[in-house]
Amino acid sequence: MDIRDREKTMLSLKKVNTPILKGMQIYHDYFKQHKCLNGKISAEQCNIKIEGENKWLTVIQNASKSS
Repeated sequence: MDIRDREKTMLSLKKVNTPILKGMQIYHDYFKQHKCLNGKISAEQCNIKIEGENKWLTVIQNASKSS
Protein backbone atom coordinates (compact mmCIF):
# COMPACT_ATOMS: atom_id res chain seq x y z
CA MET A 1 0.00 0.00 0.00
CA ASP A 2 1.32 3.37 -1.00
CA ILE A 3 0.89 6.60 0.97
CA ARG A 4 -1.38 7.97 -1.76
CA ASP A 5 -3.58 4.87 -1.57
CA ARG A 6 -3.88 5.29 2.18
CA GLU A 7 -4.72 8.98 1.90
CA LYS A 8 -7.64 8.13 -0.39
CA THR A 9 -9.24 5.99 2.31
CA MET A 10 -8.56 8.60 4.99
CA LEU A 11 -10.34 11.54 3.34
CA SER A 12 -12.36 12.07 6.49
CA LEU A 13 -9.29 13.13 8.48
CA LYS A 14 -10.03 16.32 10.35
CA LYS A 15 -6.40 17.48 10.62
CA VAL A 16 -3.80 17.69 7.88
CA ASN A 17 -0.93 17.28 10.34
CA THR A 18 -2.13 13.98 11.80
CA PRO A 19 0.70 11.70 12.97
CA ILE A 20 -0.74 8.80 10.97
CA LEU A 21 0.35 10.32 7.67
CA LYS A 22 3.80 11.16 9.04
CA GLY A 23 4.12 7.57 10.27
CA MET A 24 3.20 6.28 6.81
CA GLN A 25 5.87 8.54 5.30
CA ILE A 26 8.49 7.24 7.74
CA TYR A 27 7.49 3.66 6.97
CA HIS A 28 7.79 4.34 3.25
CA ASP A 29 11.25 5.92 3.60
CA TYR A 30 12.81 3.68 6.26
CA PHE A 31 11.16 0.26 6.15
CA LYS A 32 9.47 -0.49 2.82
CA GLN A 33 11.50 -2.23 0.15
CA HIS A 34 11.20 -0.68 -3.30
CA LYS A 35 11.29 -2.53 -6.61
CA CYS A 36 12.94 0.41 -8.36
CA LEU A 37 15.78 0.24 -5.80
CA ASN A 38 16.31 -3.50 -6.36
CA GLY A 39 14.64 -4.42 -3.08
CA LYS A 40 16.46 -1.81 -1.00
CA ILE A 41 14.77 0.72 1.20
CA SER A 42 15.19 4.45 0.56
CA ALA A 43 17.30 4.83 3.70
CA GLU A 44 19.77 2.18 2.51
CA GLN A 45 20.10 3.99 -0.80
CA CYS A 46 21.15 7.07 1.22
CA ASN A 47 23.59 5.01 3.34
CA ILE A 48 21.41 5.23 6.43
CA LYS A 49 21.69 1.99 8.39
CA ILE A 50 18.78 0.81 10.48
CA GLU A 51 19.84 -2.11 12.60
CA GLY A 52 18.46 -3.99 15.56
CA GLU A 53 15.38 -6.02 16.32
CA ASN A 54 13.06 -3.04 16.66
CA LYS A 55 13.71 -0.87 13.60
CA TRP A 56 11.13 1.75 14.67
CA LEU A 57 12.98 2.21 17.96
CA THR A 58 16.27 2.58 16.08
CA VAL A 59 14.84 5.32 13.87
CA ILE A 60 13.43 7.17 16.89
CA GLN A 61 16.73 6.91 18.76
CA ASN A 62 18.69 8.15 15.74
CA ALA A 63 16.29 11.09 15.32
CA SER A 64 16.64 12.06 18.98
CA LYS A 65 20.46 12.00 18.73
CA SER A 66 20.49 14.39 15.78
CA SER A 67 18.09 16.91 17.36
